[in-house]
Amino acid sequence: MNLRVRVLYCGCAGDRHWYADIDDADDPQPDDPFWYVDGCRTQSQALETACGELLELSSRVVRGDQLCRVLESV
Repeated sequence: MNLRVRVLYCGCAGDRHWYADIDDADDPQPDDPFWYVDGCRTQSQALETACGELLELSSRVVRGDQLCRVLESV
């Protein structure tokens, strides 16, 4: 599994924030990531949060755990 972090700037009038998610780099549909965070004030905050979660997800994969996508865990 090849996990990747994606960080996006979401800017609408008055509602500007950063979003980050973690998904499989080979997934052609990025609409159901393994993890996401929305509403970060800065790009650095979004990236740091995502990288911390990426470490956790990576260690779970190494242990052999099955990762669930966001919509699967609802």
